[in-house]
Amino acid sequence: MTAYDGWMTRIAAVHGVLPEHRYRQREITDALATMCLEGAHDETRERAVLERLHATAGVRTRHLVQPLERYAGLDGFGAANDLFIEEGVRLAERALAAALDEAGIAPQEVDLVLATSVTGIAAPSLEARLAGRLGLRPDVKRIPVFGLGCVAGAAGLARVHDYLEGHPDQVAVLLSVELCSLTLQRADTSVANLVAGALFGDGAAALVAVGRHHPRRQEFSGPDVVSTRSRLYPGTERALGWDIGDSGFSIVLGAELPELVRLHLGEEVRSFLAAHDLKPDGVAGWVCHPGGPKVLEALQETLGLGPDALELTWRSLAEVGNLSSSSVLHILRDTLALRPPPPGSPGLLLALGPGFSSEVVLLRWQGGGDR
Repeated sequence: MTAYDGWMTRIAAVHGVLPEHRYRQREITDALATMCLEGAHDETRERAVLERLHATAGVRTRHLVQPLERYAGLDGFGAANDLFIEEGVRLAERALAAALDEAGIAPQEVDLVLATSVTGIAAPSLEARLAGRLGLRPDVKRIPVFGLGCVAGAAGLARVHDYLEGHPDQVAVLLSVELCSLTLQRADTSVANLVAGALFGDGAAALVAVGRHHPRRQEFSGPDVVSTRSRLYPGTERALGWDIGDSGFSIVLGAELPELVRLHLGEEVRSFLAAHDLKPDGVAGWVCHPGGPKVLEALQETLGLGPDALELTWRSLAEVGNLSSSSVLHILRDTLALRPPPPGSPGLLLALGPGFSSEVVLLRWQGGGDR
């Protein structure tokens, strides 16, 4: 028996949203230079580094949760986190309401919400604050997740799938809200912080999935989740993540990250695919998190992917930047809308995160088998 036998978790809808404030990369570069570098010990040299990092980030435009000129007045972690809660709930409501509407599923039909973010802290968590506004049931099961970072879009889908395997007649939702701009560290002129300032944007996304015995499963045209794999790579804890202090979240972003991708990801993905009698050249659709140009180049190289395989990932990076856990869901939405693979063919959804960790999700595009 192969992993393609039998019915599986089906994705019913995916919806991504962005804040209204959109800026060209040049505008953000100039603003950050003013906020972060004025009065620096060697302002000219650091401005040159900032300019180079922003120019080579592969990003043309980004969306921010507040107007660019307001970031200079954002005073301290508490103020930033208050804004995260206020604006995060609004974006979450937009994303989840639209995803449920696209699926034709009422809020009270949702049995589980897994909500993830790594750019703010809330207790009650965002999905709890959203429940009454949206009409979720009082007994809805909730799993708020913090700490998975960029990998959480893929890991969240995998954990939703795990839940639905045990509750195959139910509805589960993955909700991602990432307001990366609110983590800005104005006093930090390290290369890691300047790289983060060149890459990350703000956004949210929601995914609705149903179990294999859900009565309406056959109506939905999204892909099936076939299998998943989680992996932590020992000795890489300082490659990616946060240092958390009085001023909030300070990025940990090791220069060795592309090399770690070359060292681990090729073997990881190949062994995962081999367990399902597949090879990378047999994957019809690649849905990959846009970690940054060097990471994407390393991924393409180690997997031997053609120039078009990650086209939608590169496009997402250019148009909205890296949205942390929300990015891979935006790219899945774009894949479904713009470049759906042939029915019945395999796809792979892949993301990387702190740990250093990876999560891979094998998809089967709908059709060519059970419906």
